Amino acid sequence: MSVVTGLVSNWSGKTRPEPTVVYMKKNDLEKDSVRRLKIDDSADGQRLDNFLMTQLKGVPKSRIYKLVRGGEVRVNGGRVAVSYRLQLGDEVRVPPVRVAAPVITPATHLPQGGIRLVPRILYRDDALIALDKPAGMAVHGGSGISRGVIEQMRLELPECRYMELVHRLDRETSGVLLMATKRRALVGLHAAMRDGKIEKRYQTLVAGRWPNPTQHVKLPLHKRVDDNGEKRVTVREDGQTAHTIFRRLQSFPDFTLLEAELKTGRTHQIRVHASHLGFPIAGDDKYGDFELNKRLAKQGLKRMFLHAAKLAFVHPISGENMQVDAPLPVELAAFLDRLSNPAP
Repeated sequence: MSVVTGLVSNWSGKTRPEPTVVYMKKNDLEKDSVRRLKIDDSADGQRLDNFLMTQLKGVPKSRIYKLVRGGEVRVNGGRVAVSYRLQLGDEVRVPPVRVAAPVITPATHLPQGGIRLVPRILYRDDALIALDKPAGMAVHGGSGISRGVIEQMRLELPECRYMELVHRLDRETSGVLLMATKRRALVGLHAAMRDGKIEKRYQTLVAGRWPNPTQHVKLPLHKRVDDNGEKRVTVREDGQTAHTIFRRLQSFPDFTLLEAELKTGRTHQIRVHASHLGFPIAGDDKYGDFELNKRLAKQGLKRMFLHAAKLAFVHPISGENMQVDAPLPVELAAFLDRLSNPAP
């Protein structure tokens, strides 16, 4: 088994208007406007229609289907169905479809100063990156966030032609975050997640004295979007199955440090399960005790105490057993020290 701990430092949205699609007449096309693309690891196993959507950005899916069914898109010189799964070495003929899109200037370089994520890499090979995500940073841009973790990593590692998130962490949650740099790795890890074969363990500090050394919590969760566009999750009988195993790690007079093992991966699962049982997570600004949070901020805890401490899985390419650990961030460890050694 490969066990990775600590940091390794030697590796170097706003809503956009819909683009207008302009279909070119046959006599307007030049031979060199046809693209012939060789399939590499980044698209190996991908459906043809999904691949074409990445190559023909802004073109409606219905038009892409017509291009394939009409034989304008070909693989290795022949016609295939839109559901065909590309294989390494395939040659895809992509016809010219001119898209009159609005002028968008994407970020192509990193601004001076600001956070850098490469020094926070915990593990990296040619298929995977495990990152110690900082609290306060969304995993991807959108909803007013110009750049998240994945966009930042693509800028910091431009040599990675393919990079996608394997899973997500809440913006205020720190810890182990996996990204795939090969499509085969992404597909394999998603399959492992669906089959419950990825072990996810978090550390969290909750208000109150947790009574049991180990407690299985199986409460169904219902997700909705409120009037402000915010995701809200509640315990409800008709919700999705959700299972968390809480283990007591350390008790304090007014708090308990817990390990939370996710057996399912629902939105805000740990936060809602703990809060519903009467043990809100310290610093949680959505499901927590707001008056308590104000007091904690004055004592130095200015974020939610939830940290993705460990991921264990089988490597999707090599088959090796992997375990990646992220140490508790300095600010959380310092707060625990203050609880353990209160000022006289």
